[in-house]
Amino acid sequence: MKKIHIVGIILIAVSIGLLMSLSGDVATYSNFKDARATGERVKIAGQLMKDMEMHYEPEVDPNYFSFFLKDSNEEERKVDLLAARPQDFEMSEQIVLTGQMRGDEFVATEMLMKCPSKYKDEEIYIKSEKGEI
Repeated sequence: MKKIHIVGIILIAVSIGLLMSLSGDVATYSNFKDARATGERVKIAGQLMKDMEMHYEPEVDPNYFSFFLKDSNEEERKVDLLAARPQDFEMSEQIVLTGQMRGDEFVATEMLMKCPSKYKDEEIYIKSEKGEI
């Protein structure tokens, strides 16, 4: 074999290994019931329960924030986020959490928020002008 063939085979093997390691982080959305059953790290999408208690004391622990979330199956659970409380948290339309169940609570290490569109008011105005609302 030529040296170029050996180098090519090594590059292909490294590329395959890299793709395999990155694919482990790709996950589908789950819910609290599945997270409790598997005990593994999952992603859960849900709605913030704005009428329930939210607890954040940055003076005591700036990396602890707790709140309640309703998942896709309408199940409500307490969430412990091991990070600071995000700005404009109450305005989020949907929240995606990455973490795992510990007892009856979901412990999240990462959070993404889907916030309302800045064009939403404009869209409502256009629909009302067309008589769609």
